[in-house]
Amino acid sequence: MNERVMNVAKWSRNVSMSIVLGIFLAACGDDDSSFAPRDEDSSSSICEDCDDASSSSAKSSSSVTPQSSDSETSVSSSSSVKSSSSVASSSSAKSSSSSVKSSSSIASSSSAKLSSSESSSSIENPWGTDEEWWPFSCNAHGGCLEFTDTRNNRTYKYLKFENNNSSTFIYAMVENLNIGEMVWGFKDQKDDSKIERYCYDDDTLNCYYYGALYQWAEMMQLPSECNTKSCADQIKPNHQGICPDGWRLMTADDFKFIINSNGNKDGVKGTRSTFGFGGSNDTGFSLVGAGVRDSEGSFDMLNEYTGWFYPTEQEGKEYRASAVGMTSSDTRKDPSGFQSKISGSSVRCVKLEE
Repeated sequence: MNERVMNVAKWSRNVSMSIVLGIFLAACGDDDSSFAPRDEDSSSSICEDCDDASSSSAKSSSSVTPQSSDSETSVSSSSSVKSSSSVASSSSAKSSSSSVKSSSSIASSSSAKLSSSESSSSIENPWGTDEEWWPFSCNAHGGCLEFTDTRNNRTYKYLKFENNNSSTFIYAMVENLNIGEMVWGFKDQKDDSKIERYCYDDDTLNCYYYGALYQWAEMMQLPSECNTKSCADQIKPNHQGICPDGWRLMTADDFKFIINSNGNKDGVKGTRSTFGFGGSNDTGFSLVGAGVRDSEGSFDMLNEYTGWFYPTEQEGKEYRASAVGMTSSDTRKDPSGFQSKISGSSVRCVKLEE
């Protein structure tokens, strides 16, 4: 009797496993999602119990790597450059050349600790300890400076970038911005009453190390409807957007300036960190592979890709904006193009002239 019961149980279990496997394979076969963009509208699922952020359909017409276009608009210069003979010292800046850890990862600092609402258990620091997270090259450039964003008391490193052929310079962040309330990747950043951010794989620890990802309108601090319609009349010179007071969004001219600064002769490779992102970091710009949130709500290419928007729309295509995107092996002279405003990218800020 016991042997018969065991045989029946084994038969029942095998049938159940076959059914589950069949359902799984059928689901895989029906999955037509891909990293490539679609021309039709992309609708996000709504999770009302997750948080207050809402989600709506938004037209998707992008690839993650910005694409060039014959209709590319010219980017007007809003770079704040000045003679190096008139360097103004900042009361909030201090040298950190002797520091041995990232300003965004100092364990003893209350501004760098993850709050209880930002705790993460899904991944660990891929580089080991906080002290080992060091994508910068501050010592090679006379030491990084630091400032604290008083909105969330997060401290950032920034650096002076001097033009190779003149005495002009700018100050720019060498870390990606990280501020705002995290929303799930499948949602749009649509709550205009607060700053919202994406963290790669919905994990705040990724924001902690790589910085946050933002849709174009969120970066610009314009109404979320600007992701699907033209808001060119609301773009200002030296547009501050999501940047702290005293700072502005980086422009295409700024990035070209940085590529040709601090003695760099390595092109865009000289803007990428040597710390896991295939660069020489000759400029000190210290780009890391923060990945991307694509226009359909998926995260991809952590440690393999970085990108950011510019405060400029693509002429004739209101749902796309000027952007940069590059991989860890990119050698293009100009990696700029356009991408969907509803994708999520990193943000870097440039210091305003004093």
